[in-house]
Amino acid sequence: MTTLPDDDPFAVLEDARVATVLRRLYSEANRQHLSIIGHFLPHALSYLRRRFIPFADSEMDGFYADKYIAIIEDQGAFAYLTARALRARTVVEFGTSFGLSTLWLAAAVRANGGGRVVTTEIVPAKARVARRNFEDAGLADLIDVREGNAIESLAADPSDIDFVLNDGFPMRALDIVRLLTPRIRPGGVVLTDDVGGLRGNFADYLAYMRDRANGFDSMSIPLKTGTEYSVRR
Repeated sequence: MTTLPDDDPFAVLEDARVATVLRRLYSEANRQHLSIIGHFLPHALSYLRRRFIPFADSEMDGFYADKYIAIIEDQGAFAYLTARALRARTVVEFGTSFGLSTLWLAAAVRANGGGRVVTTEIVPAKARVARRNFEDAGLADLIDVREGNAIESLAADPSDIDFVLNDGFPMRALDIVRLLTPRIRPGGVVLTDDVGGLRGNFADYLAYMRDRANGFDSMSIPLKTGTEYSVRR
């Protein structure tokens, strides 16, 4: 009888240096889970009933200033493989945080032969730490970190986008996709985190993405609490 190997999301990566940095960062991120659960505890009933949960802009520089709030390891591996399948050379990410998801994306772009990942972060201190993480992983030359309001920093470029990771705060998700849609190539993919767990917050977003008149074929896939997978028509 053949014994199947344990699933290791980092096994998809070609570069051991990137995997080492990601393992370290996920170890740090996972230690924050209890703190984040405690922060959301007053909204537990709304979460279970899939109702709207408030996110205050002031919390970005407050509670979330030192929080990773990253995609989980399996989502990272899925994003990496999706970018590889697309042969993505131009990737946009909304929501850098400390750069875990960015590293998955940049590793895929390098494996595809090069290109760039444009990523956005509103908290300057987080952007500084993310840049150090990119240097540690040897991927900094592929990553363009844009600080400040993402709607402003992504207003002009890039174009011919292959892949978008929509992973910032949910109240901005629809604005980001509307901004980028004209620049996403046919067959390009938008991957959006946490649409199941925060379904009340993503109601308008999901209605938009699943209306084919808006240019996408879209469905939720069972990663984390639910991840929206949308293909540009």
